[in-house]
Amino acid sequence: MSVYEIEITGIASEMQGVGRLPDGRAAFVPRAIPGETVEIEIVRARDRFVEARLLRVLKPSDSRIEPVCPHFGVCGGCQTQHMKYEKSLALKRQKVYDALARLGGVQDPCVNDTVPSENVFGYRNKAEYACNHGYSGMFEQGSHRIIDMDECPLQTDEANKAFSYVKKHMGSLQIKYIVPRVNRRGEMLLTLSTDGKCNIKPLADALMKEFSFILGVYEMKLKPRPAHALDGEIRKIAGNADFFETLSGLTFTVSPQSFFQVNRPQAEKLYDIALSLADLKENEKIVDVYSGAGTISLAAAKKCAHVTGIEIVPEAVRDANKNAEMNGLSHKTKFYAGDAAQVYVRLNKTEKFDCVIVDPPRKGVDESVINALIQSVTNRIVYVSCNVATLARDVKRLTESGKYRFEKAVPVDMFPMTGHVETVVLLSRKTNASEASLM
Repeated sequence: MSVYEIEITGIASEMQGVGRLPDGRAAFVPRAIPGETVEIEIVRARDRFVEARLLRVLKPSDSRIEPVCPHFGVCGGCQTQHMKYEKSLALKRQKVYDALARLGGVQDPCVNDTVPSENVFGYRNKAEYACNHGYSGMFEQGSHRIIDMDECPLQTDEANKAFSYVKKHMGSLQIKYIVPRVNRRGEMLLTLSTDGKCNIKPLADALMKEFSFILGVYEMKLKPRPAHALDGEIRKIAGNADFFETLSGLTFTVSPQSFFQVNRPQAEKLYDIALSLADLKENEKIVDVYSGAGTISLAAAKKCAHVTGIEIVPEAVRDANKNAEMNGLSHKTKFYAGDAAQVYVRLNKTEKFDCVIVDPPRKGVDESVINALIQSVTNRIVYVSCNVATLARDVKRLTESGKYRFEKAVPVDMFPMTGHVETVVLLSRKTNASEASLM
């Protein structure tokens, strides 16, 4: 067994502590905090680094605290319950700074302090509890083994109650995931993901009777090899009421498969920051690439002349159109269903957008969209990211083109107690003398 005593001097992308072995290799240590001296055991070795297990904290950080959840350190959901919240905010800012400097090639990037969350527990309005072989709960870190649990402290009380009831009463039903979504008023849409071969109607009816806050129960018939908990064909089993959410003074109808930010108060802060950086004018036209159910698009439409949204999920586009009509913004918006890499490239040939907002999935912006942005005459790009590594990669692509310069980044703690951080970046277009003469 390879055991070492090392000092933790930095933080890695998943909030692991980082130190150095005597031979100079970096050691990544989950649940270790910068400034601590720790005893570690190597569990996986590479030429330039090792992954290690924390055995003992020999000199603890002043920021170390006792985790709330008994499953912390085993469950893959949380990474920062062992440190004071203020420390996690500082480390997330450092994470963004390091990525932009090292991966993005931005010299001494301007990165604001991380915007804190109003709630650090019970903030998630959507949960995905996994079920298999009699176990129900969350996945173990780095695996698909399920940790059997009764509740998760990141979820709402309503979500934990519905999960506990299904867990207790599902019997032999082959339910793979329990997915509650809760709105501002505490109302719920509950989706039960199955292989499609069991009858969940009696359970759905019992849930509706037991919990007055459940507006509808859906069954998700999963694909043979689903990519996630809602990857398949959906149908309503019980309930009739529509499900609405409010955000930034707007009302949205949300379906089970639609993307919607899981931390509503933080999402409002995030969108306020994004639109403030966009500095929209009443006569401007913008495009929202990866527009989802139209949340950012509609917030922007209140401030500018017209917004074009692009989203690959047809259900989300239908929701976006409904949301635009419901909020009286249909005349200022248009939503396209399709791959951003194709739709934006096509639109870019005929449309002139004053600002582009991109809010891509974790893989970042498609290379063809990056190329179209470089070739466009768009003045400002506001990039909303849930993955700082792909954000930094895309910032580098845009700035190295010579057409755009990095202005600033604002980290937002959308996911307290986890290693994730949402970031908003502003890039502005450089103008040469010939372009300036035409403006």
